[in-house]
Amino acid sequence: MQEAIRKATTLIEALGWIQRFRDRYIVIKLGGSTLNDSDAVDSLLTDVVFMATVGMRPILVHGGGNAISSAMADAGIQPRFVEGRRYTDKATLEIATRVLVHEICPTIVERIRSRDARSTGLHFGTENALIAQQLKVTSADGNESDLGHVGQISHVDRDLLYRICSTGTIPVIPSIALDEQGHRLNVNADTAAAAVAQTLDAEKLVFLSDIPGILTNIDDPDTRLSHVSATEVRDLISNGTIAGGMVPKVQAALDALTSGVSKVHIVDAGMPHSVLLEIYSDTGVGTEIVG
Repeated sequence: MQEAIRKATTLIEALGWIQRFRDRYIVIKLGGSTLNDSDAVDSLLTDVVFMATVGMRPILVHGGGNAISSAMADAGIQPRFVEGRRYTDKATLEIATRVLVHEICPTIVERIRSRDARSTGLHFGTENALIAQQLKVTSADGNESDLGHVGQISHVDRDLLYRICSTGTIPVIPSIALDEQGHRLNVNADTAAAAVAQTLDAEKLVFLSDIPGILTNIDDPDTRLSHVSATEVRDLISNGTIAGGMVPKVQAALDALTSGVSKVHIVDAGMPHSVLLEIYSDTGVGTEIVG
């Protein structure tokens, strides 16, 4: 009986959040090491189906850098860097397209459908949601270089996402975009997710990570910041507390907040149902960043 009461209490706590977020968009970025952990993906997709069932409008944006790197190694392709950023030649683009669009995306869609939910992949082979322009970088001497077939998002098809989500369908968007001429470009999944969230004025943008959020001591999970402002985050970047691979993720979060997204969350993908706990509980389990 006590266990039943505990469960009822949890549901009642979630009720207010469910009512508040009904019909609101939530964009979730999936990628990195999370995709290698089948249990973590199962937990996430269960959370996503729950959100759709109770009236939220979740959208998944995914990368797949680890799988792409592995496929490149199998093909004997050595990575090349320009100004410290990975260059994408034609062969690498073909591998990225195969891995993201033809392998990872349909697998996620089928796993969602296996939970009796509706889902579809949105990309150049079905209906394209992401438009990009070629990304160029400037060296220290002022010279401009491109990164090959690498782009930055310039437009997101809002009407397409409205239409798909209005039917209760969960869109799954791989980080391959088209330019204005219809050529494919590899885009950063973090910034792609932020662009989708900005376009929809999403209630929340969630980044799944291999750590429980922003830590003031990277080696101590107990130093997680539960709630932090954009100004405080910029200070943490400046003083080096936020460093390495977390910087572009956090910068994408700041850009999203500036463009109208209500809140950004960074949560641990390895914690079962971390997305649900972060959104539908009073305390949360990750880091919530506000404008």
